[in-house]
Amino acid sequence: MKILTVIGARPQFIKAAAVSRKLREFYTEILVHTGQHYDKNMSDVFFDELSIPKPDYNLGVGSGSHAEQTGAMLVGIEKLLIKEKPDYLMTYGDTNSTLAAALAASKLHIPVVHIEAGLRSYNMLMPEEQNRVLCDHISSLLFCPTDTAVNNLAKEGITNGVYNVGDVMCDAVLYYSRNNINASNRERFSKLIPLFEKIDTVDKWYLATVHRAENTDGTEKVEEILSAFESFDYPVIFPVHPRTKPTVALLRKRHGYKNIIFCEPMGYLDMLYFTENAVKVVTDSGGLQKEAYILKTPCITVRPQTEWIETLEGNRNILSEPTKESILNAAFNTTVSPTVKTLYGNGDAADKIIEKLVK
Repeated sequence: MKILTVIGARPQFIKAAAVSRKLREFYTEILVHTGQHYDKNMSDVFFDELSIPKPDYNLGVGSGSHAEQTGAMLVGIEKLLIKEKPDYLMTYGDTNSTLAAALAASKLHIPVVHIEAGLRSYNMLMPEEQNRVLCDHISSLLFCPTDTAVNNLAKEGITNGVYNVGDVMCDAVLYYSRNNINASNRERFSKLIPLFEKIDTVDKWYLATVHRAENTDGTEKVEEILSAFESFDYPVIFPVHPRTKPTVALLRKRHGYKNIIFCEPMGYLDMLYFTENAVKVVTDSGGLQKEAYILKTPCITVRPQTEWIETLEGNRNILSEPTKESILNAAFNTTVSPTVKTLYGNGDAADKIIEKLVK
């Protein structure tokens, strides 16, 4: 059996690392990279350090409006599906790559396998919500990470081909954290952040990422968020996403921040290290808030809602408005439960997916 897998963004590379390793023991996999994330720090480094098979095809779509990106991907993926004639198309998550892949396959009557199905923020203003809802409704096999995701699909009348297998991102976190990161990896600090003058004195830090359009379109919200970071009690390590980079550069000239360590986007292993050893994580990323939970690091999510609602129990994850006051209140005026439940499986989601495909 032949499966054509479409990936295009940083979180999908990580998920594919967990699944492709198992998938290729049984099936022929054709790997397609749409090029949605094309920066070396957002793309190539993941293939290298996670030992993901090199893509058979790279569409090189790059940046553009949602319509431009999705349209170019749709055309390119359709051509490859006609050429390769796979038995299934496999796609992950909620990006423009996800939607384009699912649409192209559905139009050609090729069954769609959606990994990380059933997530809902119930905010249809989010492009990610639109993508995941549309993909779920045209998929034949829907592999969910949680019971909540299964229930979300049932509410929409989707019950056939739905399986709770656990979270493939959890597979990756557990696999790579066991084998590649620990507290002795202190030398990563000096390699990643050579310009930080007081590096030898930093024993504790916060880790932050900000990239979503609702937070980064314009300077006002980014300015509020950075102002909060400047008031934290320990330095804030801030890998700057390409989307956020121009705004950050402008604000740095204006304010000359002293408590924020700005650096390029990190590879996955470095992010795991800094996440696991952070005091807290502050992010608007869907994946990072979940990784923080799995690694038992408290998280502040700068969004009005989260798809990973289970993480909110005991304030292990706290929602915050993109304002200095709200972020500081979440960071310092809330009690966090010491208990972290096993919500996303035991690192065997990929095995369960393959088992269902085999059957």
